[in-house]
Amino acid sequence: MVTPGPKNPVKALFERPEVQAKFKELLGKRSSSFCTSVLQIVHSNALLSKADAGSIYQAAAVAATLDLPLNDNLGFAYIVPYNTKQPDNTYKVVAQFQMGYKGFIQLAQRSGQFKSIYASPIYQGQITNENPLDGYEFDFTQKSDVLVGYAAKFRLLNGYEATFYMTLEQLKKHGAKYSKTFSHKSGLWQTDFDTMASKTVIKLLLSKFAPLSIEMQKAVITDQALVNDADTTDVTYIDNEPVEIDKEAERVALMISDATTTAELIKIQPHVKPEQAELYESKFVELSENELK
Repeated sequence: MVTPGPKNPVKALFERPEVQAKFKELLGKRSSSFCTSVLQIVHSNALLSKADAGSIYQAAAVAATLDLPLNDNLGFAYIVPYNTKQPDNTYKVVAQFQMGYKGFIQLAQRSGQFKSIYASPIYQGQITNENPLDGYEFDFTQKSDVLVGYAAKFRLLNGYEATFYMTLEQLKKHGAKYSKTFSHKSGLWQTDFDTMASKTVIKLLLSKFAPLSIEMQKAVITDQALVNDADTTDVTYIDNEPVEIDKEAERVALMISDATTTAELIKIQPHVKPEQAELYESKFVELSENELK
């Protein structure tokens, strides 16, 4: 008689009634297929299959809360394993939640505030304007095989728009600084540089300039983090430093965008931060021209 081996700890955890109830609460009828996809992802990744089951659950719960599928082929969100050093110098494999650039775009579209948002590689000769007030402008009719950087841009329904650009050198420095796997042959920065570069410029563009919905705030906070509690966004950054969301800056940015007269803008001016000068000046010019008509 063959004695059955111990049940996979991740499978055992996901079969617990309270865990199934949690995902059903978040996803309804789609909870079963979502949990199946998580188990398939774990089974197909040798290192992830060794990860702490609780960390896999928390990462999956964040994806479910954001209603983003965990499918590497779709590129919305990922569960990524990391072998981390513990205080006693031993190592433990844990699962980290990661956003894909398509996930950030999806959440922006859902917020109902964005008219458009996209990222693009930039080639030599395509940068036509680097004005510090007006931002970068590009001419995509110019053709070249020499990649020089990546840019992201969004436009809100109220007309406000912002662009963020990083050179290849800046992107590589960013990846080396914030990603443990940047130099690994199997790391995404090496195997899919385009995806990681696009995600980087979109994430930084949104966190610096966009009014963030609750969902988008959670995505920014939990991205590339070991999630300790998906409900409270209690996280530990094992791969990078946290991106801080300045809620006061968000409030001021919205006040600037929604202003209808220069008088309203002048009242806001004392609260404007240096990085918001471009938004303030462009809005002031727009309103001044309207008032002169």
